[in-house]
Amino acid sequence: MADIDLDAFAHRYIEVWNEPDADTRRKAVEELWTEDALQVLQAPEAMREAAQKVGMRNVVLEARGHDALEFRVRTAYEEFVAPGAADFRVRGDVQRLHDIVRFSWVWMPLAGDEPQGGGLQVLALAPDGRIATDYQFIGL
Repeated sequence: MADIDLDAFAHRYIEVWNEPDADTRRKAVEELWTEDALQVLQAPEAMREAAQKVGMRNVVLEARGHDALEFRVRTAYEEFVAPGAADFRVRGDVQRLHDIVRFSWVWMPLAGDEPQGGGLQVLALAPDGRIATDYQFIGL
């Protein structure tokens, strides 16, 4: 298993979501995630509630591979960062057990000190130190 600086790794991960340049963002996706990496995202609350109304209890969203991950990162950037009022930041300690890395993050207004959102990342690393599976849990 690759030896990595955990804080630098978590900050690189978060910086991708704040990156305005499409080419730089794509390159970072390729450097951070394996070619067939999977991101598993806890569906937003409104989506979970709508699904429960039709009998679906476990709504999970998935993106696999660099193209899907780049699309996911780009759309999050466009919605949450590009308007210029907030960005994503690592919050607290970054921890590692074998090939699993976990850290929390927040969506923070640039002119404030109270997070407007956040979540938990649990990342399973490949032997080369890139992300093989990325679990994202939304909510503070």
